[in-house]
Amino acid sequence: MRSVKVLWSVIGLLVVAVLVLTVLLVRSGDKTPEPGDASPPEPVPPGGQGGEAKKVAIIGNRTITDEELQQRLTDKYGAELLGQLLDREAIRQEAEQLGMNVSRDEIEAELKRMQEGYESEEKFYESMKNQLGLSKAELHEDVYYKLLLERIAVRSVQVPEADIDAYIAQHPEEFKSYVQYHLLKIEVKTKEEAAKAAKDVQNGTDFASLARKISIDPATAKQGGDLGWVEEHDPFVPAALLEAARGLKTDEVSKPIALQSGFAIIQLKEKKEVKKTVDADTRAYIRKELALQRAVPLKELVKSLREKRHAEILLPELK
Repeated sequence: MRSVKVLWSVIGLLVVAVLVLTVLLVRSGDKTPEPGDASPPEPVPPGGQGGEAKKVAIIGNRTITDEELQQRLTDKYGAELLGQLLDREAIRQEAEQLGMNVSRDEIEAELKRMQEGYESEEKFYESMKNQLGLSKAELHEDVYYKLLLERIAVRSVQVPEADIDAYIAQHPEEFKSYVQYHLLKIEVKTKEEAAKAAKDVQNGTDFASLARKISIDPATAKQGGDLGWVEEHDPFVPAALLEAARGLKTDEVSKPIALQSGFAIIQLKEKKEVKKTVDADTRAYIRKELALQRAVPLKELVKSLREKRHAEILLPELK
């Protein structure tokens, strides 16, 4: 469980709302931009060819139409979505003018970095779908525009090799090997409940089944208490859980662990060491991050790109 998981969760509700509106606004002719193609198709605005309004739901004698639903979503989320569309179009036009592209390999490499701390690629995409409502294609599109904007931002920023060496020397903790634990957790209110749960598992009860039945942690109970892979120093996992994990053998269950919200027991499913090396890809990533620190902030850059293209919102209610 890496910090990226938590950061994605923070923006989840807004992203889901925007995606719902996108589905209604963007019709079947639209496609996600192909990686490496800086000319994604333009969205088609809603509106049929005439005729009766499409019904989307009925309750009692009340009918809700597609037009009404779209209007409500536009009123609530339209400004955010329109802003995103304008930002992306400004980025696309600037990249096209500069002759810049993002390759499929670059997108895959960025997604690979985002997957650190997840049990598998499948688990990563499943998490993105559950937390944000983002499909694999939609996530690729987000990464596409992110990388394209970063490329525009750093195009004239020079980072000497000596600066990369200095960064590596000053941040040795980022390049140390570390241990990861695949943990299952059951959280309950009292120490007695936790002790009984541990005893039940030791007597043959399946940990995951018991977690689904009694765990009070809504984030993990439905997944059988599965925390996924967590790092030995993960700041988003209670220190007491990590300390308990260090002393466990595979499939062993801990004693009750005191938490702020109650007590927990954990089971260690697997353990592995992740070895880090400073290779060419790592140096390229450090170079980009240092360049971004020295470049114009991305928010300011996007704003300037919209101004450069004379972006104008025509409907007052969407400003």
